[in-house]
Amino acid sequence: MSFENTLSLQGRLLIASPAIGDPRFERTVIYMCAHSHEGGAMGIVVNKTVDGMDFRELFEQLEISEISIDRLPIQYGGPVEETRGFVLHSAEYKPNEASTVSGDISLSASVDILKAIAAGNGPKNHIFALGYSGWAPGQLEDEIKQNGWLVVDADPELVFGPELEEKWDQALAKIGIDLGKLSSQSGSA
Repeated sequence: MSFENTLSLQGRLLIASPAIGDPRFERTVIYMCAHSHEGGAMGIVVNKTVDGMDFRELFEQLEISEISIDRLPIQYGGPVEETRGFVLHSAEYKPNEASTVSGDISLSASVDILKAIAAGNGPKNHIFALGYSGWAPGQLEDEIKQNGWLVVDADPELVFGPELEEKWDQALAKIGIDLGKLSSQSGSA
């Protein structure tokens, strides 16, 4: 059986390797929300923010007036539909429109979850991201074969952890990779 037909990456993390060759994804960690051979793949970057955007201004544009939180980082979810918002969140919070990605993590894209977060009634853990990362059928598999991405099991502590700058290193450490020995050159045995 081939890789494309047997392995779903949904609920796992992609780690950009030094060989990624795309500056948009350099040192990026992506939580995979969907993946199938027929439908392609979709994920949310979990370790980069959108600079220069204030969540209060965004809430004002969305007509969210009840705000009890002091801070909500707006993260860069990926280069596709960069004006569309997504909330990756802990699965204990169950809004009607949420899609369960794994036992621990769900994905929502409605304004209602942002209202709940603003009011302090939302999920315990959450990432608000603009945009997403997407691949056509077979594209991600090709990028993995070309050593552009590494794959590791996801855990909520890494996905929702507050230290964004450290997530890439933490994800690599989960699979025992020493950056000093990681080469950007690929080869085959």
